[in-house]
Amino acid sequence: MGVPVSQMWTVVSYVLRQRAAGNKRYPLVLMLEPLFRCNLACAGCGKIQYPAHVLKMNMSPEQCFRAVDECGAPMVSIPGGEPLMHPEIDKIVEGLVARKKYIYLCTNALLLKEKLHLFKPSKYLTFSVHVDGEKEHHDFSVCKEGGFDLAVEGVREAIARGFRVTTNTTLFDGADPNSVRDFFDQMMDLGVEGMMLSPGYSYDKAPDQQHFLGRARTRRLFRAILSNRSARWKFNMSPLFLEFLMGKRHYTCTPWGMPTYNLFGWQKPCYLLQDGYADTFAELMESTKWENYGTESGNPKCANCMVHSGYEASAVHDQFNSLSGFLATVKGTLFTRYRDPEALKMLREPVKPVHAPAGLVQLNVEAESREEVEA
Repeated sequence: MGVPVSQMWTVVSYVLRQRAAGNKRYPLVLMLEPLFRCNLACAGCGKIQYPAHVLKMNMSPEQCFRAVDECGAPMVSIPGGEPLMHPEIDKIVEGLVARKKYIYLCTNALLLKEKLHLFKPSKYLTFSVHVDGEKEHHDFSVCKEGGFDLAVEGVREAIARGFRVTTNTTLFDGADPNSVRDFFDQMMDLGVEGMMLSPGYSYDKAPDQQHFLGRARTRRLFRAILSNRSARWKFNMSPLFLEFLMGKRHYTCTPWGMPTYNLFGWQKPCYLLQDGYADTFAELMESTKWENYGTESGNPKCANCMVHSGYEASAVHDQFNSLSGFLATVKGTLFTRYRDPEALKMLREPVKPVHAPAGLVQLNVEAESREEVEA
C-alpha cells in the first residue's frame, strides 16, 4: 500500500465531516504554487514562460499559511516552478507540518541533496520527485541530459535520511509501455513509498503542444501499462483513478477537488486552465461557473483531459459516496494484478506516436550562476 494508514484516516474523516455538514463541493488537495521559477525548461510545461519579473516573485510563508487555512484541505501539494528554489521553503513546510497538513513537496530533485538539511523527516512531509520514466525518456522529457541520474541521487539520499519519497510521472504520446513498466521496477528497487501517474495535460503555455495524449490513447496506454501488473508496484493514488485511466470507469470532472493558489490568487477553475482569479477561496467556490468545465460541459479546453487534478477527486468521492465505489476500492487495494490477455498483446506492439518525436534539446537554464537564478 502506497499511502500510510494515518494519512488515509485523515482524508476519510475529513470527507465524512464534509458529508455530514451537507457540503457538496469541497477540496481534497490544495495546489500551492509559491513561485513559478525553475531550474529546468521542460517542453511540456509552461511555468517558466512567464515574464522575468514574475519569475523573480515569491509568495511569503504568511501568504501560504493564509491560503492553507482558508481552504481547509487536509493535503497540500507544493508544485512550482521548483519549490526548492524558494528562499523560505523550509519555513513554509515547517508551518504546514505544525498545522498537521500532509504535504507533497514536488521537486525535480536537482537541488534535493543540498537542501535536505533544511527539513526534518515527518509523516506529514513527502518529497514527490518528478521522474518521467527511464533515463533516456526522462532526460528527453525534461530537456536535460543527466537529469535522471541527479533525480535518482536525490531520491536515494532522501530515503537514506528517513524522508518519505514518492515519484510523480507524466506520460505523453509516444511513451513505451514496456519501458514504463521497467521504470516502475526501478523505482521500487530504490525504495520509494509509492508512485503517482498522470497523462500529459494540455497546458496553454507549454512549448510542445503536439505530444499531449487524447482520451482514447490515454486509455490504451494505461491499460497496457497497468494491466497484468507486478505485485511489487505501489501507487500513491486511488485505485479507482487508475482504473479510470485504464478505461474501466467513467467519471465526470471535479474541478474544485484540487484548487490552486499561486502568485496571482485563487486560479479559476483548476491547475491547468487560466480563466481568471479570485481574491478569496470563498469567492472562487461561489463565483466560478463549475458547470462550464469537464468533458461533459462541451468546453473544448476540457475535451481530452483525464488529469488527476480533476478526476482523482471524482474517484475519491465515488469511494466514499457509494457502496459500489467503496467495495471496488477494497478490491482494487487487495487484488492488484488486473489480468488482461489483450493488454499483454499491446505490450508486443510497436510504439506509434501520432507525431514523430523531436531530438533532445538541451535548454541550458543553469548557464546563469546559482545566485542569478535564485535572485
